[in-house]
Amino acid sequence: MPLTKLDPNTALIVIDLQKGIANADSLPSITAVIDRTRKLLSAFRAKNLTVVLVNVAGRAPGRTEQGPRSSVPFAVDWTDLLPELDQQPNDIVVTKRSWGAFATTDLEQQLKSRGVTQIVVTGVATSVGVEATARQAYEQGFNVTLAIDAMTDLREEAHQHSLTNVFPRLGETGSTKEILWLLESLSGERNNA
Repeated sequence: MPLTKLDPNTALIVIDLQKGIANADSLPSITAVIDRTRKLLSAFRAKNLTVVLVNVAGRAPGRTEQGPRSSVPFAVDWTDLLPELDQQPNDIVVTKRSWGAFATTDLEQQLKSRGVTQIVVTGVATSVGVEATARQAYEQGFNVTLAIDAMTDLREEAHQHSLTNVFPRLGETGSTKEILWLLESLSGERNNA
C-alpha cells in the first residue's frame, strides 16, 4: 500500500544503528541509511514526536540451525548507539535481546502511554530487526510505516523480499522524502509527555 498519511501522534523507531552493527563493512548503503535516518530524527524531534532508539545486546535463548551460539562477549562499545543519532534526553532507548523491539521489552506500554497510534521504522537489518519490529507493532494494533530507503540488509534478496512481499501486508511503505513531506503537513507541534 502506498504511503497515504501519518497519524498526529506517530513515533519513529530506529532499529540497531549501533557501533557493533553499523560499522560492519558488509552492510550496503549504511551511510545513506544513517543520513536518511538523521533527517527523520530531526523532523520528528522538531515536531515533538516520540523517538525510539533501539539496540540489540544479545540473542533469544532458543536453538537455531543457523548462526553461531557463541559465548564470546561483544566488544565493549558494540551496543553503543551511533553518535550520529544524537540521542536526546526525551528519546526512548530500548535494549532488546530478540529480533523485534516489542517482544521482550516494555516498548508497547511506553508508546501507548504516550498516545502513539502509528510508528515509522528505519534501521538494520531489513529482514530481521526491522521486519520483526514491524510485525510486532502491527500485531499490537499500531499503524505501521516503513521508510524503505532508510534500511538495509546484509543480503539483498532478503531486503527485497521484505520490501515486496512482507511490508505491504504490515502497513504502508514510503521514502524518507515522502515521510518528511507528510510530517510537514501535520498540524501543530506535539508535546512529548
